[in-house]
Amino acid sequence: MRILLTGLNGQVGQALREPLSTIGHVHAFDRTGLDLADSGAIRRACREVAPSLIVNAAAYTAVDRAESEPELALAVNGVAPGVFAEEARRLDATLVHYSTDYVFDGAKRSPYLEGDEPAPINAYGRSKWEGERRIAAAQCKHLVFRTSWVYGPRGKNFLLTMLKLAEARDELRIVDDQRGSPTSSLFLASATLRALRSIPPRGVASGIYHLTSSGTTTWARFAEAIFARTAARGAARAPRVVRIGTSAYPTPARRPAYSVLSCKRFSATFGFSPPPWQSQLEECLRQLPPPDAVN
Repeated sequence: MRILLTGLNGQVGQALREPLSTIGHVHAFDRTGLDLADSGAIRRACREVAPSLIVNAAAYTAVDRAESEPELALAVNGVAPGVFAEEARRLDATLVHYSTDYVFDGAKRSPYLEGDEPAPINAYGRSKWEGERRIAAAQCKHLVFRTSWVYGPRGKNFLLTMLKLAEARDELRIVDDQRGSPTSSLFLASATLRALRSIPPRGVASGIYHLTSSGTTTWARFAEAIFARTAARGAARAPRVVRIGTSAYPTPARRPAYSVLSCKRFSATFGFSPPPWQSQLEECLRQLPPPDAVN
């Protein structure tokens, strides 16, 4: 099986390459090899590779910068997935795409279901929702996995930012009134592979599936868990976390106060349930070098 993978150097793309290689020949692209803002380049890549599986792990993820670059965010997160979907339909291929909890406004106080109406409150969320709509409109075989608060042992993410700040700060002020489910890129990759392997003979159950860790926390409490676990691994520094409200840390883009996703549909369809965010964090930290090996 030929597989076209985007986002090779991103945290999800890096985690996906090896697992995907167990089910097919992976043709992987980074942003220099395939510009997702160029629809013509996307079509050419799809027609040259002629994949039976397209995994779009690339995205414009700079949530705050998207407020000043909405056209670029829309091109990468909205238009490009639609082009991949059109090519997937032409090739009779399956498209796997990753979306976000930020398609919701955070007004709900129980886990969001796939059927809940999106109402994004920032440019990033609007661009990702547009991608979902264009994939559905193309009517290809597709799996859209909405996920949340993604981090991993590589790339740019909250975990690695916290570890870097811990080297220089004694105290960190972190938002404690936004609630979600931190989700490891390692888990996303393994869950994607398991889902693909479990597709029944009748074919792909196309649609949107929520795929996050189980359990919820806040950014501040996630940071506290990171520092507690790295301290147990021998880290020399564990900053004190001061829990603050969102209003004390203004950003260009608004964030939903509550973006927990229900993964019941995913579990029922693919036959397994996501592990707690705490165990995902432990697994991710095991992939990092021990603290004394960094210096």
